[in-house]
Amino acid sequence: MNIPFRMQTVVAALGLAGVALFSTAHAQIKIAMVVPTTGPLTQYGDMVKEGAMTAVEMANAAGGIGGKKIELVPVDDACEPKQGPVAANRVVNSKIGYVIGPVCSGASIAAAPIYNNEGVVVVTPSATSPALTDGKNYHFIFRTIGRDDQQGPAAAKFIIEKIKPKKVAVLHDKQSYGQGIASSVRDDLKKANVPVALFEGINAGDSDYSAVITKLKSAGVDFVYYGGYHPEMGLLLRQAAEQGLKVKMMGPEGVGNPEVNAIAGPAVEGMLVTLPADFAANPKNAAVVKAFQDKKRNASGAFQLTSFAAAQSLLAAIKAAGDNPAKVADWMHKSNVDTVLGPVSWNKQGDLNSFDFQVFQWHKDGSKSIAK
Repeated sequence: MNIPFRMQTVVAALGLAGVALFSTAHAQIKIAMVVPTTGPLTQYGDMVKEGAMTAVEMANAAGGIGGKKIELVPVDDACEPKQGPVAANRVVNSKIGYVIGPVCSGASIAAAPIYNNEGVVVVTPSATSPALTDGKNYHFIFRTIGRDDQQGPAAAKFIIEKIKPKKVAVLHDKQSYGQGIASSVRDDLKKANVPVALFEGINAGDSDYSAVITKLKSAGVDFVYYGGYHPEMGLLLRQAAEQGLKVKMMGPEGVGNPEVNAIAGPAVEGMLVTLPADFAANPKNAAVVKAFQDKKRNASGAFQLTSFAAAQSLLAAIKAAGDNPAKVADWMHKSNVDTVLGPVSWNKQGDLNSFDFQVFQWHKDGSKSIAK
């Protein structure tokens, strides 16, 4: 079954009745936004909030689902695995049946058993680790983003075909997301007989990576892939430049954060990053992009439109199946939804059947362009 759901026709598609975002009075359909509002990764939470808020604002501008109103409820998990279950219990105790988030893979993995056991429908727009869903037999956990084993091969393919390095170092932050995607890239490089001279973890949160940079220099690598987030990538770029290591570096969508520019300075120029395709450039999404712009939000960030699609998916499912999380999950497993990402559908374990990752080149002015 295919449910048309372009937000250009959101009024017709949803048939909603008006309510202000975050209104606490008479809100009958609550969706939790489980995002980091504290800690070093709050910008990723901001991206997800922008997407979910814009989608719900557009929906609420025209009303409610079956006369019911929609409310977004922010819940902080700091992107910390230890805080993931705490946030999940807050959602459950608040009797909220739907979640957009969690944002980070580690927190998502830790929280998923609680959500699934309690029958809470989760749609994460940003957690990419295969470990979230592989072998878990979850019924209530979904994504509107691809997995690391889709993103990693896209990165490796670009390295193999476009960079053609002589010797590569693959670094990671020792965490679920970073180490998982770094391992995927390493494995694909090895299959293509690209020498991986170094595969090593660094400690997230450190301020000095001179020891690993010395190792990179000693190993004679001419390309570095880093699996992790922007704070460490920014330091690696800056400190490598300071120590005279002139190599191209690449990372996953976790490094694609404007804050990396402030950390790395001019050394950020030319950083390669895999990101979701630029769905904001699709003319079919013009009305949605304008809605972002009207609120001074950026539709072209890493997770804004995957989050928008998460909200679209939940609202379409609630409209079709009713405000019942079990029926919503059943409907999502067997249906297609037309979203800002294009038509999306899920396999038995809640992963997207397909997703488009692209390689971008990052620039010191904060812009990005398709890497050639």
